[in-house]
Amino acid sequence: MKSAVALFLSLCSSPCFAAEASAAAQPPSSQPWVADLGDGRYQNPILYADYSDPDVIRAGQMFYMTSSSFSNAPGLPLLQSSDMVNWELVGHALPKLVPGEVFAKPQPGKGVWAPALRHHAGKFWIFYPEPDFGVYVMTAQNFAGPWSAPHLLLAGKGIIDPAPLWDDDGKAWLVHGWAKSRSGINNILTLRRMDADARKLLDERGKDIINGDKLPGYHTVEGPKLHKKDGYYYIFAPAGGVEHGWQSVFRSRDIEGPYEDRIVMAQGTSTINGPHQGAWVDGVDGRDWFYHFQDRGAYGRVVHLQPMQWRDGWPVIGVDKDNTGVGEPVPTFAKPAGKDRGILAPPTGDEFGAGPLGLQWQWNANPASNAVGGWYSLKARPGFLRLPALSAPEEGSAREVPSVLTQKFPAPVFAVETKIEARGADLQRAGLLVLGIRYAWLGLRQSDGVTRLVLSTCEEPALTCKEVVEPLRTVGREPVYLRAEVGDGALVTFSYSLNGKQFTPAGKPFQATVGRWVGAQVGLVSTRWPLTGKKPVSHSYIDVDYFRVTR
Repeated sequence: MKSAVALFLSLCSSPCFAAEASAAAQPPSSQPWVADLGDGRYQNPILYADYSDPDVIRAGQMFYMTSSSFSNAPGLPLLQSSDMVNWELVGHALPKLVPGEVFAKPQPGKGVWAPALRHHAGKFWIFYPEPDFGVYVMTAQNFAGPWSAPHLLLAGKGIIDPAPLWDDDGKAWLVHGWAKSRSGINNILTLRRMDADARKLLDERGKDIINGDKLPGYHTVEGPKLHKKDGYYYIFAPAGGVEHGWQSVFRSRDIEGPYEDRIVMAQGTSTINGPHQGAWVDGVDGRDWFYHFQDRGAYGRVVHLQPMQWRDGWPVIGVDKDNTGVGEPVPTFAKPAGKDRGILAPPTGDEFGAGPLGLQWQWNANPASNAVGGWYSLKARPGFLRLPALSAPEEGSAREVPSVLTQKFPAPVFAVETKIEARGADLQRAGLLVLGIRYAWLGLRQSDGVTRLVLSTCEEPALTCKEVVEPLRTVGREPVYLRAEVGDGALVTFSYSLNGKQFTPAGKPFQATVGRWVGAQVGLVSTRWPLTGKKPVSHSYIDVDYFRVTR
């Protein structure tokens, strides 16, 4: 007997999906974005946030996800779900990036690239690449941690997108791609032998098993995931670039090839551009699904969930409207089977209570230990987040500041409000920041003994830039309320208040932009003038009462 989804696929054509899209209800939650529509369906993206290069597995009745995190710390977010749609953030596998001395300062675009997540031999494994150093491996008995320290399995530049396979005969393999910016080559997938514990490789160079330069129309083959099914080895790998590419699958009876290729998902008539790198996952009821990302510019690389079925030994991802074997992404669909635990989503707001910082927060670089003058305190003033004003270059960019505290844009439209109090006399930047290649912050700036509320912008793409400061008004020591409203297209409108009720617009709307391989981020900054001896230096800080994110 056909499953409900299979029956739906067999009966439905374009008008069905148009009707589903138009019937999408308002998500039943106060979260800025919720994928679960509350009526047995979900809407894409299931995570409207920058969880780039997602890899997902099922272990028992639960599903687990990690993703790229680049130079933000902590890295390698850990998410789990019981129904494939509602995801909660439970931690990070990588407290600090390695090598530690390198990532003690911001390294835009470097750090943790596309990881692979697996459950094997009774434990969880993450293989992740750092494009300038090589491939690292971490393991954990429990998904939420603790995780082992990163072990450098394969040293080298430009070795990216690793994925392991433990075969039926006991042999272990690793497939990976190449970054041309470091290695001089790309569009190639390479297979390596490794020992079963992933402590060392068993060959010198490996074998190039897929060369996109020899495939008509192919470029930028990357992000491979290696699987075995019914005697075939399958490599799921996107090609064509993140904005306008497609998802291909390669198969062979021999792991070393030769491989056939087939495009199994493309944008087609959908509005979902470049359906890219992701994960094939088997559901608890035996049906198959596929997670992938979509590049949404300033919003980052958001995560979609597609139905998947097998036809003549090949997967078809999404909905194959023309019966060509090439699916296209769906805007909404019937939820997969799984345990209903209610609406869940990664956290956004933070009231800064007695517990630790919310798991959504990441730093611009490896954080300093609180034992040696840390970057924050939740104990100095209970109920508040204290951010010491750390020295920063007078003409430097906020992108250069390691102690910037950020989180991902969580939805296409949302608002952030925070309340801060400043103490000290040498604050350079203190307030609410929208960070990308271009950035802007609204808050307090002190000079010549005067505290001013300002809107400051950086329009230059270079790492270092001179901010353009627009004074708004002089203020005293009273709290200030800061707000950023993000509208369609990631256009940001800033405003401020001295009483928390009447808000005054601040400057012109600001167009948020991507960072280096990441979406725009929103957060908090607190810096002081540099230690030049020309300006008095006091113990300066801001106390943050709350950070609230709403629709």
